[in-house]
Amino acid sequence: MRLSEHAYQTVSALRGPLLFLEQTFAARIGELVTIISPEGRRMDGEVLKVDGGQVLIQVYGETQGLDCERTLVVLQDTVKQAPLGDGVLGRVFDGSFVPRDQLPMFIPERWAPISGAPMNPVAREHPEEMIETGISCIDGLNTLVKGQKLPIFSCAGLPARELTDQLLSQARLPGGGPFVVVFVAVGLTHFEYTYYRETLAGMEDRFVAFVNLADDPVVERLLAPRLGLTVAEDLGFRCGMDVLVIMADMTNYCDALREIATAREELPGRRGYPGHMYSDLASLYERAGRVHGRSGSVTILPVVTMPEDDITHPIPDLTGYITEGQIVLSRELHQKGIFPPVDVLPSLSRLMQNGIGPGQTRDDHRDLVNRLYRAYAKGCDLRRLEAVVGRDGMLEEDRKILDFADRFEADFVHQGDQRRSIDGTLDCGKQLLADFGLLS
Repeated sequence: MRLSEHAYQTVSALRGPLLFLEQTFAARIGELVTIISPEGRRMDGEVLKVDGGQVLIQVYGETQGLDCERTLVVLQDTVKQAPLGDGVLGRVFDGSFVPRDQLPMFIPERWAPISGAPMNPVAREHPEEMIETGISCIDGLNTLVKGQKLPIFSCAGLPARELTDQLLSQARLPGGGPFVVVFVAVGLTHFEYTYYRETLAGMEDRFVAFVNLADDPVVERLLAPRLGLTVAEDLGFRCGMDVLVIMADMTNYCDALREIATAREELPGRRGYPGHMYSDLASLYERAGRVHGRSGSVTILPVVTMPEDDITHPIPDLTGYITEGQIVLSRELHQKGIFPPVDVLPSLSRLMQNGIGPGQTRDDHRDLVNRLYRAYAKGCDLRRLEAVVGRDGMLEEDRKILDFADRFEADFVHQGDQRRSIDGTLDCGKQLLADFGLLS
């Protein structure tokens, strides 16, 4: 039965978070809908597919209690939008933008579509200024630059949560300035949420958090990153702030994407993930950047747990195609008690060169990095030789490089919960090279 121009009671099927609606008129992909259950409960949804008069709707919430005969669906003739304003600062929301911190909802100053506006490539400003994370392996060797997208590749059992926690509390601009962290947590356990909440409590109004728990509706895992990035774009490009978006864990996001695609009966791609996962991830990561004539920026640090420690798995593989480098965590270093266990040699920041050196960090930054990489890479190669011939069978010079590799991991890579400034990082590397006579 059709009730009015935009209200329908023609639900033909319910399948998980998906609802099939018949006999519709002028529905649009991406259009926002309101679903009213027989008990009067209201929830939002979005049009995913239009096939003639049949519409496929993704429901934002649990579909329990809905039926095909009495459920009312109202097409809103608008796309999903996020409430924006200065009131978001210092707040924690769930994946549907409902306050999770027991405080009342702020009064929005404006609204914006969560899909964002495509950034004109001609209007993009080249990333040139660094963001200081306080972690030597990132600041010194794989410098994060404003407007960059730099993923962290972890493995199950590695301290990605502790590293994310340090990034939340330590990241800032070297010279000061308006800086805010947007934290998007996808598929957290209640223990992890409690862990992060203690850190967020000490950050005052320097953050905005969107937390999706593991027992929340799966479709909220797809919403949370888009809501966080919409807020980041508003704070960055309208308010002139430098915004760092930390998204953890994107593996949970991709698993939710696969679950929804399976419910929609889409043809699976690699490892069962949908074929459009690349473009979906790109629609998130490409929202990072800087714009000509505007002072703010949006920088993205996604955390990816590699299934089965496989960097060729579709999730890290596609992420690597879109982003500008990677920070790789090492199980071997973690077993040695080194934190953060960053594997220096496969880690890379492709935009690092633009954010270091004269006028940025220090004049000797590039030279120190080259010397540290060269000596450590040689030490790692010599470790394989040592396993064959033994340490006593090696030249004195080679044994010195082996000692350097051990000291590099123990003194430079390992820093525990200590925060190092960029000057402290470079001084540490310089002292290490001087101790082994590698500065000349």
